[in-house]
Amino acid sequence: MQQKLRVAVVGLNFGSEFIPIYQQHPNVEEVVICDTNEALLNQTGDRFAVKSRFTTLESLVKNGQCDAVHLFTPVPYHVEHSVLVLEAGFHCACAVPMSTDMAGLHRVVAAQKASGKNYMMMETAVYTRGFLCAKELYDKGELGDITFLRGTYYQDLEGAYPALWRAQPPMHYSTHVVAPILALAQCHVESVVCMGSGRLRPDIHVEGGNIFPLQTALFRLTNNNLAAEVTRSWFQTAHAYTEAFSVYGDRKGFEWQQIEDENPVVYTLEAVDPLRRGRNVTIERVVCPDRHDLLPPEIAHFTSGGHGGSHPYLVHEFISSIIENRSPAIDAATSANWTVPGICANESSLLGGQLVNVPHW
Repeated sequence: MQQKLRVAVVGLNFGSEFIPIYQQHPNVEEVVICDTNEALLNQTGDRFAVKSRFTTLESLVKNGQCDAVHLFTPVPYHVEHSVLVLEAGFHCACAVPMSTDMAGLHRVVAAQKASGKNYMMMETAVYTRGFLCAKELYDKGELGDITFLRGTYYQDLEGAYPALWRAQPPMHYSTHVVAPILALAQCHVESVVCMGSGRLRPDIHVEGGNIFPLQTALFRLTNNNLAAEVTRSWFQTAHAYTEAFSVYGDRKGFEWQQIEDENPVVYTLEAVDPLRRGRNVTIERVVCPDRHDLLPPEIAHFTSGGHGGSHPYLVHEFISSIIENRSPAIDAATSANWTVPGICANESSLLGGQLVNVPHW
């Protein structure tokens, strides 16, 4: 693969973490940057020696100086910006979620189809050390048949977070725990029952916005008789930050750690002993390795970074899909299928826990 691409990174508060990964990827020729904050734009450009700088996405796409755009803009702009990039004829990567409403999902999927360009939602959870470790156990048959899956995502947004997050239901930002469930089980969500729990304090609540500090959902998955439980919180929940993914099979179970600096647990069911009640279970803390073999050597060292080392895998998959003229692993349809369960879960919670059918692409 000798082709070289020019990539624009848009939104530099989080996006700056990806600039050196793109710069060192063997199939990237140039990185350009964009941010409405000129001070941040110039500070970041000087730090990473980036010459081409833009203060608006509109001016960037009009200039046509890139082949692909990676969006790190605020969630309310994801649909508008993704459609703008695709309609301008550029490949588009975008931070999660794809959208926070059904209409937005349809708009992005339609724009990708009409443009013929790649769209990839950059979901970190399916490229973490933990997920890659669990997937390897499953692919090797060590988990056996899956019986149940669970995702728990606790994050406290009090303090200096932008006020816009207070209006967002927790389930609208649930792809970090929905995606690994669906990616491992290789299925869609068929239906959901979700309950909101607690009520936001008056000083947090935004008029007309979210009312729940926490939402918990039970998903029925398609074609495999499986259920999955997902709990998501923003406020008023005494728990350390965690994006925890667990899968339980009839041979082994993999349980993501609840405390960040611990290691995951693997449970192994031993053989049945007819002289005792129940089966013995061995418990082992495991170290999930970096999968440098999945990456070009030029960017393998970036697995030491945040989000479970996922960033270089996301970059490599996005770039490789363009070079190889194929859909990315998380294409527009997959992105919609991983986002829509959270939208429908919130709808269910607003209906007091009524069952809501979940569409899929």
